[in-house]
Amino acid sequence: MLPAGNSLPNHNYEAKNILCPMDMEYKKIHACPNDSILYKKEFELLKNCPRCGLSRYKLKQKDDDGKEMAKHGSPLKIV
Repeated sequence: MLPAGNSLPNHNYEAKNILCPMDMEYKKIHACPNDSILYKKEFELLKNCPRCGLSRYKLKQKDDDGKEMAKHGSPLKIV
């Protein structure tokens, strides 16, 4: 997809470290945990993915010992 010798950062942190020193803007966009959709345009206000039904946000649950744990995450894409 990219010309030879070029690559994309593997993590959001790496992308920010490249963009910020050059005063370039970045925008975080939530994505479905299954990468079904990006939550922008007509999906911007939804709380669950319309394709797979998973929550956009991390859901905290308590385990048997009463400790909170995250059920699943919400990846962010930098575009």
